[in-house]
Amino acid sequence: MDIIDWWYEAFSKGESIIITDVEEIREEHCISYNMLKAQNVKNVVVCPLYYKNEIKGFFGVDNPPKSDYRGLTTFLDMVGTLLVSFLKLRNSFIKSNNMAKLRSYSSLSKIYEAMHYINVQTGRYHVVKTTVQFTGNLEKDAGNMGEYEIRDDFYGHIKHFTEKVCMESQLEEALEFIDIRTLEERLQGKISITHEFTDKRTGWCRSRFIPVDYDENGSLLHVLYCIESIEEEKKRENRLLYLAQTDLMTGICNRGSGESRISAYLKERKAGLLCLIDCDKFKSINDTYGHAVGDKVIIAIAETLQKLCRDKDVAFRLGGDEFAIFMPGMMEQKAAEKFFARLFENIRQIDIEEMQGKSIEISMGACFYEGTEEVSFDELYKNADSVMYQSKEKQGCSAMIYGLYTDKKDN
Repeated sequence: MDIIDWWYEAFSKGESIIITDVEEIREEHCISYNMLKAQNVKNVVVCPLYYKNEIKGFFGVDNPPKSDYRGLTTFLDMVGTLLVSFLKLRNSFIKSNNMAKLRSYSSLSKIYEAMHYINVQTGRYHVVKTTVQFTGNLEKDAGNMGEYEIRDDFYGHIKHFTEKVCMESQLEEALEFIDIRTLEERLQGKISITHEFTDKRTGWCRSRFIPVDYDENGSLLHVLYCIESIEEEKKRENRLLYLAQTDLMTGICNRGSGESRISAYLKERKAGLLCLIDCDKFKSINDTYGHAVGDKVIIAIAETLQKLCRDKDVAFRLGGDEFAIFMPGMMEQKAAEKFFARLFENIRQIDIEEMQGKSIEISMGACFYEGTEEVSFDELYKNADSVMYQSKEKQGCSAMIYGLYTDKKDN
């Protein structure tokens, strides 16, 4: 307060603080200048907060864009008024009785599918809001009870609901979340805690506990338990995750996600075979038939790799006309050569109409990982890449395995 007492002097005159350049207060208010400068504040607009006609604090914006600062103060006054209104609403919650609380929560419940108001010390609860979609027959008698009727045994009620709708694989964790006996410890220092689960009928949901008030000893007294549908949110998240991990042209993994999955295998020391695949004379295909045909070639190779891969294999596009596959568990030369032959056969069967019967040829460089020591993806890549160039010197589809001096060629 001593440092910014000049702010409050301005507030008491009905003025706001507008510092368009912090250097302007360097001489007159050097302590304030040093404080703001240390926080990299170059300009600031601050308005007072009034509560019961008294200045109780201030509200402002650091480094706002240089514009109509007076207009900004008007906006901040509006926000400050709203903020004080929220504080008043909070105080009214503390002072009012439970019925008033429940009525005020009805507006908040609009964003949820279900809401319960619970006394965590007794287990008694009120149903603030419910929908048949989320509770089915569990609340069928709600219409026969008085508004906000008190009920007993929240845990028993919500446990029955959870067991009925939750996926078996998520049930144990879901039951731990709804245990109100451990709520106080879990809510310590938090404004809410959440848990996501899959409802067998409606899809992904999020349940949330929000602390409401505490008793005279500081122990948690009331909480809100809310349920909301997040199925659409999950779909968006999954879509974004798919886009982040997928090569959009081919639909297989991109380099980032492919390397990440292989690195996880290597960290667990899972032995296997890394193969690098390159389309021969790809530039000539683009120059002769056009880039659209080149794209078709890349897509066709990717589809072939995906068709031949097992579920645990990792196939991805390195970029351009280069691909890679890691096949965990493949450690024998004969098995690798059979895979090469099968791949060459499938590549030879690719028929791009515009290429008028001209076949696609690929070169491969491969490297075994024995799993005896931890290596990086880059190390394996370097080994496989070193024999890739030898393979490309051969005519037709060709593959070479690092360290084995083996050439598998299909003319």
